[in-house]
Amino acid sequence: MDTADSASDAIAALAALRDRSGCPDPNPLYQVLHQHGEVLELAADRQYSAVAVSYHACNQVLRDPVFQVVDAALMDRGSTRWRSSATLNAFMGSMLFSNGQDHSRVRRLFGQAFTPRRMAALEPAIAAITARHLDKLAELGADGAPVDFMLEFAFRVPSDVMGELVGLPEADREWYYPRALAIHGALELGGTGDPDVMRRADEATTELTGYFTDLVKERRAHPCDDLISSVIEAGEGLISEAELMANLVVLFNAGFVTTTHLLGNGLGQLFKEPQHLARLRAHPKLAPAYVEEFLRFEPSIHFVARWAAEEAEVAGVRVPKGGGVLVLLGAGNRDPRKYEHPDLFDPDRTAAQPLSFSGGAHYCLGAALTRIEAGIVVPMLLERFPAIAPAVPLAGRTHLALRGYPALPVTLA
Repeated sequence: MDTADSASDAIAALAALRDRSGCPDPNPLYQVLHQHGEVLELAADRQYSAVAVSYHACNQVLRDPVFQVVDAALMDRGSTRWRSSATLNAFMGSMLFSNGQDHSRVRRLFGQAFTPRRMAALEPAIAAITARHLDKLAELGADGAPVDFMLEFAFRVPSDVMGELVGLPEADREWYYPRALAIHGALELGGTGDPDVMRRADEATTELTGYFTDLVKERRAHPCDDLISSVIEAGEGLISEAELMANLVVLFNAGFVTTTHLLGNGLGQLFKEPQHLARLRAHPKLAPAYVEEFLRFEPSIHFVARWAAEEAEVAGVRVPKGGGVLVLLGAGNRDPRKYEHPDLFDPDRTAAQPLSFSGGAHYCLGAALTRIEAGIVVPMLLERFPAIAPAVPLAGRTHLALRGYPALPVTLA
């Protein structure tokens, strides 16, 4: 194949990812991009200057401080119309979409809730929450009735764990879920350009902002041992009310939905490879290794974007100042330069170091919690339901930003 044909195939593969036609199975498209090189240059693209494909290129962009997340200042250079959106205001007001001192200041405050001590202290609560929802799952699946694993377990356990950490009352968590999903629609490729998606997201963000405003007032009057009370106490004079609300809305969403999809994607992979299902059930201490391979093989988030604050170079490709780089985490996790047989699910890999939690200054605050949680939940699930099986063929997955099964009906006996 000549160079022109190769480049054409790479552009077509990228187009399929961006228009979602390639979302049901992006990995063959990643293979095409890997054949093209470590970085795909997009000289004529209005949104991105380059696409980082290889593990090395993705890791470089994530860790190099010259590559920044999109923030309010960058958004304003294009247009200030985004400021009329409640969702975009929340995004841009959070640490996920801030850089430099603003980012480090807020991250330090919220990072106090994710210390190793606090994560270890949560383990009994995680086990208790898991046991409670396993009981509920058993009730729903009695007499062989199919039950939706995603709705009834994979969502509820992580949201309850995050609720414990943040301080969200248990009675409110059911109300929270559909609003979280509405907000995440705006994070998909093209999501902010879809009026219906943004209308639903803005309505949800407005409701959640009002909810957290009331909850913060309650915690100021009656502090508890939770993240909200901790940030209020430590953040006096260091964080504005608008920043506090934006970060609570965004952090709670980011904190549990990715874990929800980790559990669903992991169980789906075990269904596809029953020998691994049997092995993990027989050897539950292997759970951490399986969780790492779930993260690499079927990550919940397949891409992030970065912008060059100065002219830079990624794997030999020039990125101009202000140029955007699409970082394909899913492709980096399947890079044949990094992993032998990258499309083989192999929990026995050593030092896999998946890119699934990003990297550098914006490495996921909750990465340790997600690993601990999945390492507890998965063995408990398989021990309680040794005959768990899919009730119907696995559904397709149509997103890359938050990649997971919309439903996963299972039988338990």
